[in-house]
Amino acid sequence: MTVLAAHQSVLLVVDMQLSLLPAIHDSAALIGRATRLAQAAQLLGVPVLATEHWADKVGETTPELLPAIDTVFHKTHFDATREPDFLPTLPVGRTRVLLIGTEAHVCVLQTGLGLAAQGYTPVLVTDCIGSRSVANHAAACQRWNHYGLELVTAEMAMFEWMETPAHPQFRQVLQLIKAA
Repeated sequence: MTVLAAHQSVLLVVDMQLSLLPAIHDSAALIGRATRLAQAAQLLGVPVLATEHWADKVGETTPELLPAIDTVFHKTHFDATREPDFLPTLPVGRTRVLLIGTEAHVCVLQTGLGLAAQGYTPVLVTDCIGSRSVANHAAACQRWNHYGLELVTAEMAMFEWMETPAHPQFRQVLQLIKAA
């Protein structure tokens, strides 16, 4: 593996939806971390896509994230890659897909495994995923690791995307990091 490169990455926000988030462990902190990462991605030219699972039942993406999201994809499968129109929404040439969202052990995990099966390199941002219980969050990370898939934190991703403090967006991204 190599460090993340902004020009090869896409950020996928999985099901950060209004009706689901209140049940997620420490959801307010999760929303804050996910929003800061999405804002950093936007500043650094990393496309930000989101999925919504049965939006008419589970609600829309939380409004904090919406300004940083380029595209919202509606799905009915837990694994977004099982939707016939999902993979074509991913930007061409961006094979490292960083996943954040809910629930870590269901839609995030299944979509990550689906992406891996399709030849993408999924990267789990461990501090930007959530489940109803801490045990399910931990189990998702363990299973991800079992399959040899990459795990990072939001801060790791941001610094790797910038590569150097000489990056023109360094100060703005550093403000997001310090806001944590």
